[in-house]
Amino acid sequence: MKKLIVGNWKMNMTMAETKVLVSDIAQIIGENPKILDKSDFLVCPPFIYIQELSELCRAREILLGSQDCSIHENGAHTGEISAQMLRDTGCEYVITGHSERRQYNNETDSLVHQKAQMAYKHDLKAIICVGESNKQREENHQKEIIKEQLLNSVPKEANADNTVIAYEPIWAIGTGKTASPDDVKEMHSFIRSLLEEQYDTGKEMRILYGGSMKADNAKELLSTPHVDGGLIGGASLKAAEFVAIAQNA
Repeated sequence: MKKLIVGNWKMNMTMAETKVLVSDIAQIIGENPKILDKSDFLVCPPFIYIQELSELCRAREILLGSQDCSIHENGAHTGEISAQMLRDTGCEYVITGHSERRQYNNETDSLVHQKAQMAYKHDLKAIICVGESNKQREENHQKEIIKEQLLNSVPKEANADNTVIAYEPIWAIGTGKTASPDDVKEMHSFIRSLLEEQYDTGKEMRILYGGSMKADNAKELLSTPHVDGGLIGGASLKAAEFVAIAQNA
């Protein structure tokens, strides 16, 4: 299974900067083409830049995704972006249930579930995020939380072709705390066991790690059992750092 290295650009950069970043990523990959034998690269820019980057990404073998989508097909939903619109612009993936949207936009498991279903309907692959807070981990409820999120967020139609799971230990993102390889191994193994119980292709579903992965810790994290790639935030905004994550794996 090839590693999936995902860049979540969040609300950053100008149009010109995004084009430079994609071009720089492509140039580094072009100088090291064997990287593509073991890793797929996916970038998720802000909505407004997706159309402009579509051809650029396709020409350079870089996959394109969105940071979110609407639960609605179309209609009077001001400010929303539908899965069909994303597919029309060249997207192949959509992130659903990111910890920031769960926290700041009050997104529930039910809402994440609906977004994933809408993604499937329009031939998008859903990257479904799960993760526990610092308080939940301190109270030793992390497995309970992750199990609940998985069971309620991931549709029954999920399989290895249309779904990727991303584990985000919220307590290790921007807090100065770090998830140890043992922490990651334990949780990813737990997630794998749940997926195998619930889905026929659960053994083949990719599980990404999304807790402050960088070039200097990527080798250790990506060699951990059941870590099939990374959901990268800040480190994905620098081409050399982003590609180095895959190189170090």
